[in-house]
Amino acid sequence: MFRSIVRSTIASCLFAGSFFVAASLAQEKPDIRHQIADAYGLASWSQVEQIRYTFNVDAGPKKVARTWTWEIKPDRVTYEGPDSSGKPVKTTYTRANMPPDVVKDVDPNFINDQYWLLFPFHLVWDKDATVEDKGMTTAPMGKGRVRKVTVTYPKTGGGYTPGDSYDLFVGADNRVVVWNFHRGGAEKPTLTVTWADYKMAGPVHIAEDHRGTLGDKPFRLFFTDVAVKLAGASDFVAAK
Repeated sequence: MFRSIVRSTIASCLFAGSFFVAASLAQEKPDIRHQIADAYGLASWSQVEQIRYTFNVDAGPKKVARTWTWEIKPDRVTYEGPDSSGKPVKTTYTRANMPPDVVKDVDPNFINDQYWLLFPFHLVWDKDATVEDKGMTTAPMGKGRVRKVTVTYPKTGGGYTPGDSYDLFVGADNRVVVWNFHRGGAEKPTLTVTWADYKMAGPVHIAEDHRGTLGDKPFRLFFTDVAVKLAGASDFVAAK
């Protein structure tokens, strides 16, 4: 009888232990913001001191190429590319102290291009964004069954493009395969593109190629010359 009671007690303790471990793991599971951001290397982002890249757009007659270097801790940006009149320029500025012409002509492009490059990290960085897990669905552009996650920015409170929203279609590895962009929160997507050609820039995953349609026209946005400089390193490491 005593051994029976002991066995019963041990079994109860093991069951209770399993229950509490399961409950603890469930509580510790990161929310969808972190699940996606972590899949891109957010936990290792602190190792990156600088990141540089060229943002390119090919939309028929419209061609864009803008090269950026972002020094992260001082939030210092170097831009090489055309100014608003098409003249080649190179300028460096600190975002905490921007002259009016930079605020008007350069920094909005930096924010746009950097969001395309690092958007998954902004799910965690941007506390004012509303992020909702909508569950499983069929992705646009024939990408199969995926999880749909919507990201909505407030219509007031700052930023260059308030009210924008996004539908992220996320694979089993928590990486984006397609997204819809809704300018100003419009009901119909402004732009639908793939997220593809993933490469590692140091510890960070980067989707270098985005293809789709803008309106009814073919559209391609892509990154070249992506590289990071890690803490303590003397040179940049190219994405590969």
